[in-house]
Amino acid sequence: MRRLAGSLGWRDIALVVAGLAIGLTVAYFDSRPTWDDTGITVAVLLLTAGMLAGLSGRRPWLWAVLVGAWTPLLEIPLDGEWLSILALAAAGIGAALGYWVVSSARRPG
Repeated sequence: MRRLAGSLGWRDIALVVAGLAIGLTVAYFDSRPTWDDTGITVAVLLLTAGMLAGLSGRRPWLWAVLVGAWTPLLEIPLDGEWLSILALAAAGIGAALGYWVVSSARRPG
C-alpha cells in the first residue's frame, strides 16, 4: 500500500476522495425506494468517471471502480438487483472515454 500511496500525488488523492464521495452518494440515492431514474444515475456515473480519468490522465480502471462499484455493492445485497452491475459498466465506459480524449489530445499531430 505504501508503494501505491507513494506513486499518487496530492491531485490524485483529491481525485480519489472525490470519486469515492460521488460514487457513494450516487449509490445511496440509487438504493432508495423512491429513486427511479436510471438515466440520471448512469449519466452521473459516466460523466464522473470520465472527468476523473481525464483529470488524472492515467489508470482509467481505477476511476471506473472507485465511482461505479458502490451501486452494485449496495443494490445486490439489499434488493438482489443484479442488473445494477451495469453501473460499473457505465463508469468503465466513461473512464475509458475520458482517458482516451485526454490521451488523444496530448499526442502530437
